[in-house]
Amino acid sequence: MDLYSVMCVSDRIKALEWFEVFFGRRADEIIGEEYLWQVGENAWVVVDDRDVRAERVGGAMITLGVHDLDDILARLAAHGIDHEPAETYSNGVRHVVMLDPDGNSLSLAEAPTQRASFNLRGAGSHCI
Repeated sequence: MDLYSVMCVSDRIKALEWFEVFFGRRADEIIGEEYLWQVGENAWVVVDDRDVRAERVGGAMITLGVHDLDDILARLAAHGIDHEPAETYSNGVRHVVMLDPDGNSLSLAEAPTQRASFNLRGAGSHCI
């Protein structure tokens, strides 16, 4: 299965700065007006500010499985990205929600075994 999730934004420059901090790296690809970050072997998060998508700005909601949640949150906080209080579910999964400048919801979830499919630190491979 492939995933191509579009985050509709109103200001590309502002959004790119935010998403570069969020993902810990620049976009992996730029295709026309779309900026793409690879988050898995066949999974992409796309930032797009084209007028054709204007009515969808701020309406996206995604959750990414990560490891090293505390390290990621510390890095984001160092760049001024706030988040809601982290929750721990009965199965041990830790979950935290943050909003991009347009109100798109991006959640990070860490399983108690720290198995995840995505590396938000931007070092080396994007897939674990």
